[in-house]
Amino acid sequence: MEQNIFDNPDFFGGYKALRETDDNLNVLLEQPAMRKLLPNIESKRVLDIGCGAGGDCLDFVNRGAESVTGIDLSEKMLELARENCSHEKITYLRMSMSDLSGLKGGFGLVYSSLAVHYAEDFPRLMREIYALTERGGTLLFSQEHPIITATVGGGHWNYDENGNRVSWTFSDYQRSGKRMVKWFVDSVEKYHRTFSEVINAVIAAGFTIEEICEPVPDEYALQKRPELVKDFLKSNFLIVKARKLQ
Repeated sequence: MEQNIFDNPDFFGGYKALRETDDNLNVLLEQPAMRKLLPNIESKRVLDIGCGAGGDCLDFVNRGAESVTGIDLSEKMLELARENCSHEKITYLRMSMSDLSGLKGGFGLVYSSLAVHYAEDFPRLMREIYALTERGGTLLFSQEHPIITATVGGGHWNYDENGNRVSWTFSDYQRSGKRMVKWFVDSVEKYHRTFSEVINAVIAAGFTIEEICEPVPDEYALQKRPELVKDFLKSNFLIVKARKLQ
């Protein structure tokens, strides 16, 4: 089972405050890209893995989903979801993504926003998702980019003589496995996989990949946070859209 860091009070407080801002990277980079890749989900069953505070679940209902199941390991996040994003078509479950066998299949969309880099056994996760997806259904997930997850201890920026960022240094890329990082608190557990490992696990599970996205700031994002021009030097997120054809 993956680490339940979101129920750590210090981590939860920091994360909640971050997500309540309107200029974080999720809002400005990841979410717009994910919205562009969403399929038509009208009258479809949707599974949201790592649903967090439930905002995506409610959006899926508003887009016409027949039903939405949101799963998360954090009871604190699920409390927020039930409080702020409840709907008769949404079911929230406390469940680890490490074992999805308790769910009934037939989902037209399996969706996951910035959660799968917490999964230790990614190939197993992809196989279980494939089993839960209906024929013709879509898998859409985002994760921290392998460039970001790679370095033990974290990568760093490099600057020119005028103090301008010119490159990003990372290492340990080909050494897959657990990474312990500091994010609000010490010892947050994530897993690094190379780009090829991610893509090949999706293919090996049986999916056909339709699109891959590494989002960059658009005009709106740059107006909100001009310093995000730095993110043309490296990718923060990897997004994969795939379909179950058989």
